[in-house]
Amino acid sequence: MSSPRLALHWQILLGMLAGLLFGLLASHFGWTEFTTNWIKPFGQIFVNMLKLIAIPLIITSLIKGVSDLQDISKFSRMGGRTILLYLCTTIVAVTLGLVVANVVAPGRSITEQTRNDLLGSAGGGPAGEGQSQQIDKIKAEAAATKSQGPLQPLVDIVPDNIFSASSSNRNMLQVIFFVVFFGIGLILIPSESAKPVKDFFDGLNEVILKLVDLIMLAAPFGVFALLSALIVDAPGSDLLIALSVYAFCVLLGLGLMAFVFYPALVVMFTGRSYVSFFRGISPAQLLAFSTSSSAATLPVTMERVQEHLGVDEEVASFVLPVGATVNMDGTSLYQAVAAMFIAQAYNIDMTLGDQVTIVLTATLASIGSAAVPGAGMVMLVIVLGAIGVPEEGLALIFAIDRLLDMCRTTVNVTGDATVAMLIAKSVGMLHDPPEDHDPTPSEVLTKEQPQ
Repeated sequence: MSSPRLALHWQILLGMLAGLLFGLLASHFGWTEFTTNWIKPFGQIFVNMLKLIAIPLIITSLIKGVSDLQDISKFSRMGGRTILLYLCTTIVAVTLGLVVANVVAPGRSITEQTRNDLLGSAGGGPAGEGQSQQIDKIKAEAAATKSQGPLQPLVDIVPDNIFSASSSNRNMLQVIFFVVFFGIGLILIPSESAKPVKDFFDGLNEVILKLVDLIMLAAPFGVFALLSALIVDAPGSDLLIALSVYAFCVLLGLGLMAFVFYPALVVMFTGRSYVSFFRGISPAQLLAFSTSSSAATLPVTMERVQEHLGVDEEVASFVLPVGATVNMDGTSLYQAVAAMFIAQAYNIDMTLGDQVTIVLTATLASIGSAAVPGAGMVMLVIVLGAIGVPEEGLALIFAIDRLLDMCRTTVNVTGDATVAMLIAKSVGMLHDPPEDHDPTPSEVLTKEQPQ
């Protein structure tokens, strides 16, 4: 009799624990060379797989999201407001993440020795040689940035060759520009001409999402290899302390978004109370936490927003599906904190221009971030590449990513509901919710969806 298979998040947690224990044993018994030669490469392969799928994922998801906005002709009054609000809340989320990371500075507690080991490992050679090469590279890039004109970042966003731009994750802003431009053109041509193209990208998006699923099946082994090598390469306890502080920073930012910023918007602009808002949306939040997927939570989110928050079906059926694609506030905040933490861990100073790049990249990348578990890590690769931080730094945070993924998905869904209420209020389609029995989370999960 076959036993039921463990859920992926439990597999990842077990992989994390096994990697931690193996790394400690390897450090104690002198298995460093074995771990470096036979374990660490599998972690590098896993990171490369994430990097491999980054550009295809954002292209297909973003084209699908933008092309779905052809309904904007029917919802002309709410379409622009919806996109604007989603972008504004995402910018607030990224900025909040940067503020928390700058104030707390979770990566600064890592000692110089651990930092040198990490930097040397990222350089691909001995610590001293790798550190020197990496610092020289950073200095050269900083000098090149200083010599540019004030509008050069704007010029750099527009590619002169999309195929060349697609050849590197560092050029993701250029890819996003082209994809958005392409999606707008797809909306403006006749629907019968656009349908074959849209169907192709819809199908391709399904394939890419399936590839993400397949890659995530290897996540337990990738976590094991990454964490084992991390402990062997930098066994200092200061790294574990810094990781705990990093998790605190992410959770603090997410908590401020979910329990302060969003309800404040609802109370201020709709007149609803703090308690009624969370009473209406909490079952969808619980489901988002358990599934780590905005898309999987969407049916329950729509039901709660319509029947318990009073949003008209015409608004909810447009705003919420768009939000599941383009609104990733929790993910964007996490990317900002993670990017700053990894940069601090490698002792890379993030200038104001670098942090503005984080805001722009995380905001635009969130539009194409698939509403599935693990996609946030793929988008983080884009952010790291945009600011020149080694992607190998993912090893620092991947071990606890699943728990943080559950929390940031909850924030994403809360943001979707908030924007839906604000849009409904602005177009006169927000009604008083019925004073009926509020079902328990288990009842919501088993409730048959309305016809």
